[in-house]
Amino acid sequence: MSEREPGTILIRGGRVLDPARGFDCVSDLLIEEGIVTAIDAGIDPIEGAIEIDASGCLVTPGLVDPHVHLREPGGEHKETIATGTASAVAGGFTTVCCMPNTTPTIDSCHTLEFIRMRALETARCRVFVVAAATLGRLGEEIAPIASLVEAGAVGISDDGDVVADSQMMLDVLRTCAQVDRVFMQHAQDPALTRGASMNSGPTASKLGLIGWPKLAEELIVERDIRMLAQTGGRYHVQHVSSAGTVEILRRAQDRGLAATGEASPHHLLLTDEACDGYDTSAKMNPPLRTADDVEALRKGVADGTLSILATDHAPHTQGEKAEDFETAPFGIVGLDSALGLYAKALVESGHIDWSRLIALLTIEPARLVDLDERGVGRLEVGLPADVTVIDPDMTWQVDPDEFASKGRNTPFTDVEVTGRPVVTIVGGTIAYRLDGAFNA
Repeated sequence: MSEREPGTILIRGGRVLDPARGFDCVSDLLIEEGIVTAIDAGIDPIEGAIEIDASGCLVTPGLVDPHVHLREPGGEHKETIATGTASAVAGGFTTVCCMPNTTPTIDSCHTLEFIRMRALETARCRVFVVAAATLGRLGEEIAPIASLVEAGAVGISDDGDVVADSQMMLDVLRTCAQVDRVFMQHAQDPALTRGASMNSGPTASKLGLIGWPKLAEELIVERDIRMLAQTGGRYHVQHVSSAGTVEILRRAQDRGLAATGEASPHHLLLTDEACDGYDTSAKMNPPLRTADDVEALRKGVADGTLSILATDHAPHTQGEKAEDFETAPFGIVGLDSALGLYAKALVESGHIDWSRLIALLTIEPARLVDLDERGVGRLEVGLPADVTVIDPDMTWQVDPDEFASKGRNTPFTDVEVTGRPVVTIVGGTIAYRLDGAFNA
């Protein structure tokens, strides 16, 4: 983060939520020198403190996104660490984990250190690195995972590509188990998705596009779960898209395996019909599925099978997304608009309440990548002051022209949502305020 002296901040009268310890109470919260120093009703005024009236708002641990693409190094025309983290704090996120599909790939300690130093210089929030499982993410030679973990990697993934070779996958799982880091799988059987650009189904047939079957995801997850039973360790499925994957994970968890999964806003809200008219804003990997899959994912979140929410924030230029559907890149941006979309998909639909939503966005992803041990995803006295103030009743429309991200690629333009971050505090410094005051 850019260096600034944290000030004294007094947040008044909000509903303070810390799901990690089951705390839920209307209180004041005091921040001094970057640390939470008091959570209590009726804290006395402090001369020189910035006071924030949080009446009617939620005061939560800073939100955590374990799956974002910051594009730096190599893709700075799409996003940078500076712009991506500006987008993060606008969305209420104080911690993000960046994926390794950069140029060069994050498969060396040198590249990891570059990102760490760049984040210290330019980031608006905390940035942690998920390093590659294989060199170049090519699936041919295992990366120096132990060294990458020692250098600070909080997870391992070839995201953007699957680890397709079964022997390589066994080696990766064993190594991740040995160094006690989660492996995050981009589940996509390449033989079943060659040339595909959207979900197999009536819309793909209507548009004359090659379909992408759900089986391509489910076969990889089924294979990996069988391996996990042998290797031990922790296994996480990124951007789950199919009902079948939810069920595979549910069975694995019932067997006591450390297998988790995440859901993204688009897979919780949209179906493949959004691609009608060759709308590239709805082209993503894995693709949007059916209404039955959307409901299965929501139920999977509600029953705890999917315990993580992650945006898969993937910015692209407008020119790239203006290409033909088959050649345009996969992906949408997500950080600026995520909270309201999650609330629409999960809270307004009655699947979970706000308290559980906050857990899914704080302590659960922090635990996934072992950051809870550093105080991330928690809100209590003595811990670093990463805090998000949320107005759960604020209704607003998604407007990509207001995004802090370089990316504008979203299928949610003009969608009305309820629930918005109004203040984001990182390490005791106000990094974002909706009304524009005290921005870092």
